[in-house]
Amino acid sequence: MKLSEELLWRGFSAETTIKDPSTLDTRENKQFYWGADPSADSLTIGNLAALMMCATFVRHGYKPYLLVGGATGQIGDPKENGERELKSLDEVEHNKSCLKEQIERVIANATEAAESSSSDTLEGARPSLRSSEEDSSSSSTITMVDNLDWFKDMNYLSFLREVGKSFSMTQLLDRQFVQNRIGEGGSGISYAEFSYTLIQGYDFLHLYRQYDIDLQLCGADQYGNCTSGIHMIKRLENATADVWSTPLVIDPVTGRKFGKSEGNAVWLAGKDNGSGNFTSVFDFYQFWLNQPDAAVEYLIKIYTLLDKPEIEDILAKHAEAPEKRLAQRALALGATAVVHGARNAKAAENLTNLLFSRDTDFSALTAEDFDSFAEFLPTAKKGNNIVDVLVETGLCPSKTDAKKSLAGNAISVNGTKVSDETITLSDTCLIKKGKNKLAIVK
Repeated sequence: MKLSEELLWRGFSAETTIKDPSTLDTRENKQFYWGADPSADSLTIGNLAALMMCATFVRHGYKPYLLVGGATGQIGDPKENGERELKSLDEVEHNKSCLKEQIERVIANATEAAESSSSDTLEGARPSLRSSEEDSSSSSTITMVDNLDWFKDMNYLSFLREVGKSFSMTQLLDRQFVQNRIGEGGSGISYAEFSYTLIQGYDFLHLYRQYDIDLQLCGADQYGNCTSGIHMIKRLENATADVWSTPLVIDPVTGRKFGKSEGNAVWLAGKDNGSGNFTSVFDFYQFWLNQPDAAVEYLIKIYTLLDKPEIEDILAKHAEAPEKRLAQRALALGATAVVHGARNAKAAENLTNLLFSRDTDFSALTAEDFDSFAEFLPTAKKGNNIVDVLVETGLCPSKTDAKKSLAGNAISVNGTKVSDETITLSDTCLIKKGKNKLAIVK
């Protein structure tokens, strides 16, 4: 399958300046860049969709330049409904470090692992990484860049003379997010956020000048900002450049996009980096496993490395016996492998099969079994009251909720329902709330 065909088949196609997608297959300059701002210390599965699109380009011979916005992150991408709270410089630096690691890991897994993308053998090999100063002709090499490197010493007057004079106020005021903010009932917009599109556009101009990059990839919500770079390259370099965007992924249950701004974020960080913005490997796997049948075909193309024949085969078998949830299992394993590696994905699958099987004899589980569970599940020390443990492990948000859950017969210990809120958990055990919330006491 050619690049253009795969992009369309997987659903990685929204607004673009490229009239004929097939030109991507024969494009002479096979380089692109994609960027993310460090507004949090973890990306989400909304960002992951764009990264999977990037990985598709890489698998077809394109060289990726991945930008973490140390400069733009200090301003904040304008929201539709109000100003962002400025991050401290220390917080931006911390977030940058976390995001770089995630981006490198995901792109590595999603490009190098594609050759062995069967549901049992996904591997997480990493391509070589290099700084932006090094030179390499390898299309699998990831080049990480940070726009703070070229903005930190930039003279403000120079920026106004070169970039500011390239845009009219009419162009900027016509942007939809500006209209929303300054129109009737709008919250207004600061000069800093108003200028954000110029800063992001300059990134494209700089990378064009520095590395001859003439293609930017983005999510559909960033398309307008990206066209600012096209305008600058045309105006200041008398050259052409392109943008290719992918649609925002919509939660099939709620109808909202996947992302932190919607309050339904599923994070790529598997452990807490200090902000609480993480989703454990086990919960990440469970998220995909619990997707409805109507969403699986849509999501499995975006979030796994399975190719068209594999997916068609899985969906056909799923249609014959939907109760076996073969498509959900393939989606969960594939998506988890991309983000957390094949071993963790397989471990999450094995743990799920064990913990949710009706045949599991919890009395036969060993201390070693519980130690392995504790790598993926929240854990509390034994000897504490069950209400306190439910809150400590995050199974319940409060003691009130814990007591209500116990009274409602929603809590089990080692497979047996319990309702007594005075119980002390003195032995190693597995606690379950509802269908799929689990914790270990050891």
